[in-house]
Amino acid sequence: MRKKTFTTFPAHDPIHACVPHGHFSVPATGSGLLNGLTFAVKDIFDIAGHPTGAGNPTWLTTHSVAIHTSPLVEQLLAAGATMTGKVITDELAYSLNGDNMHYGTPVNVNAPGRVPGGSSSGSVAAVAAKLCDFALGSDTGGSTRVPASYCGVWGLRTSHDLLSRQHVVPLHTSFDTLTWFAHDPATFTRVGEVLLPASHFVPKRLLKPQALWQLASEDFAAPLQQVLDAAEHLLGVTAETMSFTRDTETLEQWRQAYVAMGAAEAWALHGAWILKHQPTFSGPIATRWAQAQTVTAEQAQAAQHTVAEIRAHVRAILGDDAIAIMPSAAGLAPLLNESGDAVDQLRMRTMHITCVAGISGVCQVSIPLNNSAGVPVGVSLMGPAGSDLALIRLATALSSTLPV
Repeated sequence: MRKKTFTTFPAHDPIHACVPHGHFSVPATGSGLLNGLTFAVKDIFDIAGHPTGAGNPTWLTTHSVAIHTSPLVEQLLAAGATMTGKVITDELAYSLNGDNMHYGTPVNVNAPGRVPGGSSSGSVAAVAAKLCDFALGSDTGGSTRVPASYCGVWGLRTSHDLLSRQHVVPLHTSFDTLTWFAHDPATFTRVGEVLLPASHFVPKRLLKPQALWQLASEDFAAPLQQVLDAAEHLLGVTAETMSFTRDTETLEQWRQAYVAMGAAEAWALHGAWILKHQPTFSGPIATRWAQAQTVTAEQAQAAQHTVAEIRAHVRAILGDDAIAIMPSAAGLAPLLNESGDAVDQLRMRTMHITCVAGISGVCQVSIPLNNSAGVPVGVSLMGPAGSDLALIRLATALSSTLPV
């Protein structure tokens, strides 16, 4: 039996995951695969009759109460799930750390003293604490894969444009994806069966992107090898050590193209609002918006061209029959008192990893594992665009073969 304590959230919120305007529930509207399950919603999703805050009080006060509900929320309610609580996001989803200067930092119960990761911080923290069965989040530059790794839960970056982004606050429209977390593989899969289209993907090739493995800290070495070994055994193939970048390219160049194109899109979406209302942002997020304002049309166009080339290149490598095994982040969740420089350096290394799926628009599932000290790390399977549901099933099958 599922623990009845789930139903007390959001009234019972010991980890401070909810936003002040998020203490409400919406009952299921139908029945189906998700009967009896509860879910939290990142505060970028609209729910009719309630405000959407996007992690910033100025946004909250300058936008009307939502009159429409996100189609994803509607699908989940129709499948029998109950929505319980809107939860914290980093401001306008423009961070990976999970600390919000206005609403606080949700507690990471699986790595005490460490941040939960962002921008889906409240969603991942609520799932890790088992205050709900699953939670909706988003992933643009890693905002689900990274928190999933930091908090030891299941996470997914969906294929770009696979799920509706209607009635959700955008950031980078060319990279934004919507998704969810769950703390157990069965629930993770059930949600996928509701939201995702069928996939007949059958992996025949296994890729080991060496440069991405080398970006991760030593904490990831044993978990990565465990997943690789299990995948080789399950699929009956030998992994190919390879690189996604071409000879004349670096992952830093890929990250820069992603950042420039995304920043230009973000400023086009929100620049006028920022200039008009002068919202208060945390230092790192304020810096990102200041930089976004300086991206020229020529720089944005050049980045867009580079991104299109990388996208085609990665998709050609994966084809319709390959998966890549890679770290979900570059290190453990930073300590709550970690220095700004250390956090920025980890963010840079992590984005070298996460930008591969982000730019190419393919899907990536993060499997929760631990380092030798029991601190969460995530190991990912990345597959072709549209293989999401099949990739989830493969990841959960692999996880069942891994040593506990």
